[in-house]
Amino acid sequence: MRIVVTNCNTTRAMTDEIVRGARAAAGADTTVTGLTPAWGPESAEGWLDSHLSAAAVLDALRGYREPYDAVVMAGFGEHGREGARELLDVPVVDITEAAAHLACLLGRRYGVVTTLDRTRGQIEDSLYTAGVAPHCAAVVGTGLGVLDLGDEERTTRAFLAAAERARDAGAEVLVLGCAGMTGLQRTLGDRLGMPVVDGVAAAVRLAESLVALSLRTSRVGSYERPRAKRRTWPSPPPW
Repeated sequence: MRIVVTNCNTTRAMTDEIVRGARAAAGADTTVTGLTPAWGPESAEGWLDSHLSAAAVLDALRGYREPYDAVVMAGFGEHGREGARELLDVPVVDITEAAAHLACLLGRRYGVVTTLDRTRGQIEDSLYTAGVAPHCAAVVGTGLGVLDLGDEERTTRAFLAAAERARDAGAEVLVLGCAGMTGLQRTLGDRLGMPVVDGVAAAVRLAESLVALSLRTSRVGSYERPRAKRRTWPSPPPW
């Protein structure tokens, strides 16, 4: 099985970190490849970044020529998943949606711990669209930017403080609200005394399940193939 994991920004070091987390979660027979957009923001933190990122990721997927069986979109709360499902003939699993669905299987209400408070609106909208917002107790920011997550000690302290706020709001399960937090669930789950879901790991496992069950995106209604028309892209098409 071959899974492509798309970073939502142009920072290749983050792509590498996301791929490491995805490979750790994947089955032995699954190949994971990272895809970094050629243009767009170096970190996605806000509405403008998110819309730019969505277009850049779709452009990268459109030009990707190697064979693959599923796509994992590793941008928490970022736009683009619906467009990717229209564009591609393989399952597309978004880490936001995947993490929330798994969290709902582990507790009655979950909380999301993310980066900056400014991203909370995007995440809430994404959860609402996915149909899992009613089970979300809180989306809590750590105050750290995406590019600040490399400082493990600082990130751990900030995550624990935000996690306590989410738990106080009624969360019984925690979700890591940024692909750059991949790996924290192993070190913090025991300290918090509650399940911690990593969106990258959740999405990889769900993507594997969809492929194994021979399930693909429905072409009836919302995700019909895009209508034939002239479209101008930043780069030439691969055909």
